[in-house]
This record gives sequence, C-alpha cells and structure tokens, in this order.
Amino acid sequence: MKDFGRSDDPRVQAQLDRLAALSVPQGRLGLETIRALLERLGNPQQDLPPVFHVGGTNGKGSTCAYLRAILEADGLVVHTATKPHLVRYNERIRVAGNLISDELLASLLQEVLDVGEDLAPSFFEVTTAATFLAFARIPADACVIEVGLGGRFDATNVLENPAACGIATLGIDHEAFLLVPEAGTPELPLARIAFEKAGIARAGTPLVTMAYPREAAEQIELAAKRVGAPHFMRNRDWDASANGAIRYRDSQGELSLPLPNMPGLHQAENAALAVAILRHQSEVQVSIEALAEGIRAARWPARLQLLGHGPLTDLAQGHEVWLDGGHNPDAGLAIGRHFAATGKLHLIIGMLANRYPEAILAPLESKLASTTAVPIEGSECHTAEAYGDKARWAGSVEDALRALPQDGLPVLIAGSLYLAGVVLKLNEEMPD
Repeated sequence: MKDFGRSDDPRVQAQLDRLAALSVPQGRLGLETIRALLERLGNPQQDLPPVFHVGGTNGKGSTCAYLRAILEADGLVVHTATKPHLVRYNERIRVAGNLISDELLASLLQEVLDVGEDLAPSFFEVTTAATFLAFARIPADACVIEVGLGGRFDATNVLENPAACGIATLGIDHEAFLLVPEAGTPELPLARIAFEKAGIARAGTPLVTMAYPREAAEQIELAAKRVGAPHFMRNRDWDASANGAIRYRDSQGELSLPLPNMPGLHQAENAALAVAILRHQSEVQVSIEALAEGIRAARWPARLQLLGHGPLTDLAQGHEVWLDGGHNPDAGLAIGRHFAATGKLHLIIGMLANRYPEAILAPLESKLASTTAVPIEGSECHTAEAYGDKARWAGSVEDALRALPQDGLPVLIAGSLYLAGVVLKLNEEMPD
C-alpha cells in the first residue's frame, strides 16, 4: 500500500483503494494503455501550457524544484508533477502552485478510473492521466513534469511538443525494469540506462543534459539525432562551476548566480541544469533576477534535509537530525560528500530488501559512530545483519533516536523514501 498512499479524506481514500485493487504500482512496458486512456479523456496532454519534461536517475526531482521556483520567482503560475509522494498522494500533483485539493483529486481519480476501468491501467497511468486533466483544465503559464521510471516507456512520455526536455545525472537503478534484455538495445548497463532516459527526446524540442561517461553520452547523442532534437550537453554547449557562487556559461554569455540553500554540493549541479534548460528554450522567458531568486528559494524534502524541531527530533535533543531518502550508489556518494568534512555521525537506516546497503554504507564507512537498522512499515526490508556486524536493530525510528548516546554527534536517517515519508509525518513536517 505504500506506493498507493493513504488519505485522511474518505473521498480520496475510496479512489486510492480502487487503484490498489486495480493494478500493481510498478506500471507496464509500453504506452498503448496510457494513450488509449487519454484518448477517452479527450487527450488533455495536447492542451497543456508549455511543458518542461525532466528525467534522469538522481537529481531530476531537485531540478524540477529549481525550475518551479525560478518560474514562480518571475511571477508565473506553474503546474508541477513530481514523484514519488512522501506522505500524501496529493504531493504528486501541484496545481497552479498549490498541492491539489482533496476534492479535486478525488473527482479526477474517479473520472479516470471510471472511464478506463476495462483498460486495467496502472497506478502511474491513472496518476498521469489525472495530472494531465488537472493541468489542461486549470490555467497556468507553464508545467514542470518529472519523469517517473526510465523515460521511453514512462506514462508521461506521451507529451508531444514540450518547451524543453532535460536529463539529470545517470546511474544504475530500477534494474528489474530498465535493464530487461530487449533486442536492439545497448548491452552495457549505463548505456542502456541512457537509452531509456533519452526516450523523452522530441523532434525540434531542446534536449538539455549533463555530461556523462562515453557509453552513456553516445546513446543520448544517438537518440537526439534519431528524432531531430537539438542537444545541448554540459561541458560542450554549457558549463557551470561552484565556488562561492554558481558561475554559469553558455553561448549567450556568463552569469554569476547564488549557491542553493539546499544542502549538498550536487545541488549546485541540479540548479545549473535548471538554468541551462531555461536558457536553451524560447517558449517561456525568465529574468536573471528570477534565476537567482529561484535558486535560493527552491526546496525539496527528504534530500539532505535538516529536520526542524518536532515530536521526533525532540527525542534526540542535543543532536542535529538529517534526513535523506536516497537509496542508490549516486545518492550514497552525494551523502558521503556532504558529510565528508564533519566528524563522526550516527546512522539510522532502513532499506527495502531489493536495495543494496553498500550504496549508502560505503561512502560513510569511516564516519559511522553507530549504525541502527529500523523497519519500514508495510514493506520487506533488510535486517540489522545486512548493515554489518556492529549494526543493531531498533523497532522504530523513535526507539533508535531514544537510544542515542548523549555525545552531540549529528544523526542521519537514510535509505528509503518510504522511511523518509514516515519520518516527516512523525516530525509533523508534511511536504506542502
């Protein structure tokens, strides 16, 4: 039930129950069902404001947060679709700057489920169709839409003429779906990931990307040429460095922009990608002042988030408590870089059984004063033994925090976005 979510509103919960009974949340390969569903709904994806479509392995959600914040800083009204939700399903659909209301959400989900019941659509297909309906019916100046799984077969990949497409960093993740053997696809894992992500490229639409290892960069280039998408790649068509400020450069000139308030060196990279996406398209114009203001204003929960005072952090008085939902090697490296200059820390970790603990443990190996494993309610997860001989088990995050020694060391809660959602709810820091 984690992926489907829960709601305190009985109208929404009734539709979420229908979703849970209808299909598994992982979706399907192919776009036939989502196209058929959208056709019955009048093809709302054809009536959207200018769309910024963003994929990648890590950083795509943060890049979307920067895009939204920059556009709003320029006074524009923005629809935003991101995933996954952390606490409430409503987080996936932000309409004209605000989380979708329970009333509208329940109505849209019912409409989509009713019209497509015989199609047996997946969780992601229903969510995408409801999102497009909301975005087509309610006026806005722009849409920021995050790709869900992969790109080529993601339900959002029915968009025909986005203002721009962007691809953030690439890494190995969701292997059970993205690395399924298929004739005509690359054999090298990272090349295959790039092939799948580049499936969002569209003819005539700027494709703005980071720089990648050769085998991945070649697949991005091939995909852009195949469909006729102008490709703007970092280190070739644009570049950025971060040393006290973001020094951004492209063919239009150079900019000096502030560093993000979001922690982590990688956030400057994500912010620079958002700037590059906006600078390489022509449908929506923003000022340099909005670029700077949006970079400072952007927020993205559960990504190296320093938790505030609340019922949960009060259990760890004297400790800073950090939260990160990253669960793959690239996310682990970002966490490791963030804590590289600090002393020891306490790790509270919960990971799904299909994830690899070393992704988080290895970058922190020399930093750990203690490791405590916790369960993830409603999900199969690793036991303490998976995290090493010295790891101990606690029945909950609350118990893990209560057991901390009074040494003042920072605490990191990590390993899963599902766990992150539980933590935010317990600390009454609901994403808004």
